[in-house]
Amino acid sequence: MLCCTAMMDLGSELGVPPYVFYPSGANFLGFMLELQALHDEGKLGDLAELKDTESEMAIPSLEKPLPCKFLPSVVVEKEWLPLLIDNTRRLREARGIVVNTFLELETYALGSVSVAGNPPVYPVGPLLNLNSARPEEEEEEEYKEVMEWLDGQPAGSVVFLCFGSMGSFAKEQATEIAAALERAGHRFLWSLRRPSEMGITGVPGEYENFDDVLPGGFLDRTSGVGKVIGWAPQMAVLGHQSVGGFVSHCGWNSMLESVWFGVPIGAWPMYAEQQLNAFQFVEDLGFAEEIRMDYRWGSGKIDGGMMVTAEEIEGGIRRLMAAENDEGRKRKTVKEVSEMSKKALTEGGSSCSSLSRFIQDVIDNIS
Repeated sequence: MLCCTAMMDLGSELGVPPYVFYPSGANFLGFMLELQALHDEGKLGDLAELKDTESEMAIPSLEKPLPCKFLPSVVVEKEWLPLLIDNTRRLREARGIVVNTFLELETYALGSVSVAGNPPVYPVGPLLNLNSARPEEEEEEEYKEVMEWLDGQPAGSVVFLCFGSMGSFAKEQATEIAAALERAGHRFLWSLRRPSEMGITGVPGEYENFDDVLPGGFLDRTSGVGKVIGWAPQMAVLGHQSVGGFVSHCGWNSMLESVWFGVPIGAWPMYAEQQLNAFQFVEDLGFAEEIRMDYRWGSGKIDGGMMVTAEEIEGGIRRLMAAENDEGRKRKTVKEVSEMSKKALTEGGSSCSSLSRFIQDVIDNIS
């Protein structure tokens, strides 16, 4: 794993060739390789300052220049950057890097990291836990209620809002989302969770009463078209035929799940490398619509200290759910890439072939 590169020394002592599994995409891998090279050459500026400028960075794993305001949160936090740089430097010592992506999705990014001087890169994804579509026993009742509601909605009509295991909103931001959903007029399923008092470092909790955090009368006014829930069975929801759009925090697993099920994304990144994922899907690949790509949780602040307006959210949802024009064509493209993701894992597919090359390389290096 990425943060276990120190174990490479132990493997070498035991005669075990070091390989690294990289759970993020090839784009973030290329981004970190570039940052580490710039750092070691003394050419990396203060990223925390750059994020507040109109500057751009040329990143080999991206086709378009990256505006610095979209730098991923994890590299503008000074306590994290040295660790990431050190780990990335160690990556270069590996015999190979196994990446959770597939060739048809990240063709350009994979080409950028598959160059002389870098270890061989093996895209073997999408690696998804499809069994997670089924709930644990204690979640069975909530799961059944959500799926029954989705069963009653027309195909492709529901926008699903879910922000990962760490995503949450306090009253002020929840009010803006609620206003946007009412004005957009689309059917919706919204996973709304309460921020931890520890901020981004704490695990979100559940609201006991959504009326306490949502505008007065919202639940009554939208009872025929929407549903607000706490925990969400994300994989099962994305796989349901009624879901036509996914407003997401842009974690890499969520991005791969959306591709697998052919559901276009409304990009609202929050932390880690999510801003980079969002930029790639919106600008480079054209698979997603922007909600707010420069959003980031403030360090240690409950609800981040930033606000996305109802107007921004409404506009993003309308574009995301559009059936015609450019946004409609994006929907078709995502469906096509969804088919590619499944073929990649079949015999003769790109990821299956890459896995075979990886296994052969391990055998050759051990012998």
